[in-house]
Amino acid sequence: MRALIIAALCLLSAVAVGEPSAPASGDALAQQLFPPELVMKYRQDIGFDDAQSKQLKDLVVHAQSHFLDLQWDLQSEAGKLADMLRPARVDESAAIAQADRVLALERQVKEAQLTLLIRIKNLLSTAQQDKLAALRGRTP
Repeated sequence: MRALIIAALCLLSAVAVGEPSAPASGDALAQQLFPPELVMKYRQDIGFDDAQSKQLKDLVVHAQSHFLDLQWDLQSEAGKLADMLRPARVDESAAIAQADRVLALERQVKEAQLTLLIRIKNLLSTAQQDKLAALRGRTP
């Protein structure tokens, strides 16, 4: 059980709730999705129009607001878990229940990130997706 709590804390410290980006290039999911930074970097190359730019901005602004809410909640719940782990004797069931709350928030963060990336992909035409996928591998 102690290993589970330590693993949960390690996962918590690895959660990034800032502006989302696609996972590492070796990740099969990353190859199918396009982070907002990539779209904006190559917007002229892929023919990203003004209407799409506005939609992308709206998506990112909404997502960032949601991420901020989740970040506050996650930090609060993680702090509670850290406090529960501080004493020499830990109430195991309470700590595990709190770890479950932390992990649930982490899941919400990941779901929100994936949702944003899917919406960005759906904003792009097939031709834009193909061009962006080809441009992704280029070095600046």
